[in-house]
Amino acid sequence: MKTAILIDGGYYRKVALPKFGFKSSKESADELYKYCTRHLTEGNKKNKFRNDLYRIFYYDCPPIEKNVYHPLLKKDIALGKTEHFNWMNEFIKELQKKRKLALRLGTISDISLGYSLKPKVLKKLLSGDLTVSNLGENDFQFSALQKGVDMKIGVDIASISYKKQVDQIVLIAGDSDFVPAAKLARREGVDFILDSLGRPVKNNLFEHIDGLRFCDNRLKNDY
Repeated sequence: MKTAILIDGGYYRKVALPKFGFKSSKESADELYKYCTRHLTEGNKKNKFRNDLYRIFYYDCPPIEKNVYHPLLKKDIALGKTEHFNWMNEFIKELQKKRKLALRLGTISDISLGYSLKPKVLKKLLSGDLTVSNLGENDFQFSALQKGVDMKIGVDIASISYKKQVDQIVLIAGDSDFVPAAKLARREGVDFILDSLGRPVKNNLFEHIDGLRFCDNRLKNDY
């Protein structure tokens, strides 16, 4: 069985990295690649055979180099000089070196950039359990909206399925926006596996996949 593995990079970094532990760019890239290859054997343990890897597709956005105003610090933050910027640049370079791995990079919407209160902090603030004077830098989160990433994933699923290039697609993501793409792949006879990295899956996505799995016990559902 020939398998293609598609990764929503933003989702992977948000969910998996905190559980795997933050490491150097190279170590994290190696860990991601190793995790993906486990999908080639994970569903075949009883029969002890390995699927053939068609290609790994990694979807993400390059790090942001702009200056963004922080409402608490009352100054611009130079994102291009942060540790995250350097880490992400190196992470993408390391992935480029991997065999049979293709990068699909989108862009970041300029109007979406900004710092805002974390939902739990905002709730405490509105209930009176927290005052503005007690707010700290860690009470804020940076948000940025990706453009083009979901579309690239959907197009690649459709293209791979229509061209009969694989027998199986493994999608590492958690967004129900991929339901139409999953339905299309299954109609074309592709075995469609979802890896939500241990997070719960909405029913409208679950009913349109052929299997749900993750490949590391550190990702066990704790929600």
